[in-house]
Amino acid sequence: MATAHELPDTADLTADRFRSMSGASIGARDLPAPPGAGLPPGPGWPVLVQSAALMRFRHWFHPYLQRTYGDVFTVRLIPGGRPLVFFTRPEHAREIFAGDPEVFHAGKGNAILGPIMGRHSLLLQDSMEHKRARKLLMPAFNGQALKGYRELVSQLAADEAEHWPDGATFRSLDRMNALTLEVILRVVFGVTDADRLAAMRPLVNATVDISPVVLLGWGYPWLQRMGPWKRTVDTQAALDRLIHAEIRERRTAPDLAERTDVLSRLIRAGADEGEQPLSDTELRDQLVTLLLAGHETTATSLAWALRELGQHPDLLRRSQEAALGTGPGGPTAEDDAWLEAVMKESMRLHPVIPMVVRTLMEPATIGGVDLPAGTTVGPSIIVAHQRPENHPEPDAFRPERFLGQNPPTNTWIPFGGGVRRCIGAGFAQMEGVAVLREVLARWDVAAVGPEEPKVRNITSVPKRGALVRVTRR
Repeated sequence: MATAHELPDTADLTADRFRSMSGASIGARDLPAPPGAGLPPGPGWPVLVQSAALMRFRHWFHPYLQRTYGDVFTVRLIPGGRPLVFFTRPEHAREIFAGDPEVFHAGKGNAILGPIMGRHSLLLQDSMEHKRARKLLMPAFNGQALKGYRELVSQLAADEAEHWPDGATFRSLDRMNALTLEVILRVVFGVTDADRLAAMRPLVNATVDISPVVLLGWGYPWLQRMGPWKRTVDTQAALDRLIHAEIRERRTAPDLAERTDVLSRLIRAGADEGEQPLSDTELRDQLVTLLLAGHETTATSLAWALRELGQHPDLLRRSQEAALGTGPGGPTAEDDAWLEAVMKESMRLHPVIPMVVRTLMEPATIGGVDLPAGTTVGPSIIVAHQRPENHPEPDAFRPERFLGQNPPTNTWIPFGGGVRRCIGAGFAQMEGVAVLREVLARWDVAAVGPEEPKVRNITSVPKRGALVRVTRR
């Protein structure tokens, strides 16, 4: 294996990406900011204050805006005071998710993530570019592929759970982050070399652990020469060197055709159909996207699920029965359905991502509101998951909501919706079920102390790490 110092220096390429994609806010960079007149109501605070409130205090800010201004409201963001119009009713979400993808651009709506994910990221592409990339990625996440990943995910989860000390109290978020990172590196990246795994782990953790201040600072390229912004660029350059090394070596691997990890599948993608294969840069951007979108989000949902089960002994017992299997031959489809319901309810009660956004490339009408081109719009996941008309007793942890039937359409939207629904949704749910099964088959879990959400980067995580105490069964 080539060592990091032997690899071509990608620092300049990384810095160029940060410079070229900085200045991106939640909005279309190539469209003028719409005037304020005619937009739904919203706070008149300074743009910087609104931006900070949206990024740092989202769990208070979204419900406050809905109570104050109604079901549709506007927030203005740096740089430039671009408007973000929130919609909070399921019929509004349906209109947005079903909107013409040539008009409702998700890529531009997610532009704030560009410096890290790269311009080829599935989350940042629109129109034909997005259609091509999604077509090439889909086979790596279909049902047959997920079955192939499940065994390795279960093995990694079993190894993690087996090493917990009996009677220990720990931050479940830390352990779930370590586990889901291992899943990403082994199942998605397909990395097996111990030295490269050891080099990647701290760089990935530093990339994920980005504060809202750093995210907001990307709108001002001159900040990249100092402090946490410079460290972010340097960390990304180091991670990029390792990712590109893995891609180059994988392309020439003699067993490439037999490998089942996501990276190997993506390298082979399109060859049989005569499609243009993904370039090294495209592969890098998609891998980083899968890393950021699928690592901490799943870990956080698992940590909240363990904590909630640790507060509800009856639900814990039912989940442990499902983990061990209620049928004579082991776990049944009904057992899987219960553990999946636990994961889904964790995502509902504790949303990891606050909103889903699209930027209007042309004027559009949503919920009877006429909006100009350049406006960014989106459902508030936080409000949608809290509305009692969507979810009775919304503050209660009730996995049975998801047994036998799902809540009404567009009331549970952790993965977005429409043609832009998260491509890794099935993977995340498969992983969640596999991890819960291995943990609950071995351990009793009890929640320790109070807990509340805090903003980490674009995600929300348990402030105290979702402390639990585990006792061997």
